[in-house]
This record gives sequence, C-alpha cells and structure tokens, in this order.
Amino acid sequence: MEKLTEEQISKKLESLEGWTYAKEAIHTSFKFENFKDAFTVMTRIAFEAEAMQHHPNWANSFNELEISLSTHDAGGVTDKDFKMAKAIEDIVEAK
Repeated sequence: MEKLTEEQISKKLESLEGWTYAKEAIHTSFKFENFKDAFTVMTRIAFEAEAMQHHPNWANSFNELEISLSTHDAGGVTDKDFKMAKAIEDIVEAK
C-alpha cells in the first residue's frame, strides 16, 4: 500500500468530519454516554479491524475514545486508513 501525500490526505479528510492529520496518522475522538457504550463500540471496531487486518492505535478513558490510524508498513497514512476510518464512522453512527 502506497503512502499518501499530505495533499491527498487533506482532500480525503474533507469527507470525514472530526478527523485530523498529524504525525503521520489520522486522528479522531468520540465521547459516549457511558463506559459501556464506549466499550461496545470498541468491541465492534475490534471485530472490523480483525476482518480488515488493520488495527487502530487507541485509548479509552471512561466514556471517551481516542483513535489514531496509520499504516506502519508504509510509514504513514494510506487508503487502508481511510477505509478503516469509514468503517469506524459507520459503527459509531449505528450505535
């Protein structure tokens, strides 16, 4: 998978509200009503990540979830990260 340029990343971010680019990764965060809701979404994301063979870097604190996506083999952001970001958005919206 080929690493995207900053211009390509900026263009693709236009379709992902709340996502930003920094330090060779795309980032977002979500706030849920409670820990159970946050953990439920994390579990759904985990299953999707396994299916896609692409795993996020993330942190959870009570009802907050922070996510970073980067394709380590490519040394930065690729289309694979944007596919995973879209899947994450779909999971969060379906909650």
